[in-house]
Amino acid sequence: MKKFTLFKNDPDSKFFPAGTTIFKAGETGDCMYIIQEGEVNILLGDHIIETAGSDELVGEMALIDTDLRSATAVTKSDCTLVPIDKKRFTILVQQHPYFPLQVMQVLADRLRKMNAKEQTISKVV
Repeated sequence: MKKFTLFKNDPDSKFFPAGTTIFKAGETGDCMYIIQEGEVNILLGDHIIETAGSDELVGEMALIDTDLRSATAVTKSDCTLVPIDKKRFTILVQQHPYFPLQVMQVLADRLRKMNAKEQTISKVV
């Protein structure tokens, strides 16, 4: 099911060629990105921990807390992304009540995946 259809024809979308670093771990974050097309690898150090694709988002923690970026995002393929800064995020939350629910769903899905990985690792150890 498509989550972020609100951004389908967004005029602020930007093209990122494959291999482009969108943001780096340790940087201050000021926006998140909705992936319209393509795939983005999320890395901790040199290890890919997740690959996000069309209609997913990356970098959302920058808009939720004030910590530095915890991971690096690099385009795996050519991508079209919609940057969402804090101001726009606040407006979206106020004007589209389903939008924050979609973001929370992404966070919940990621937490479930991390828990499943942790359980798998603990069974091996």
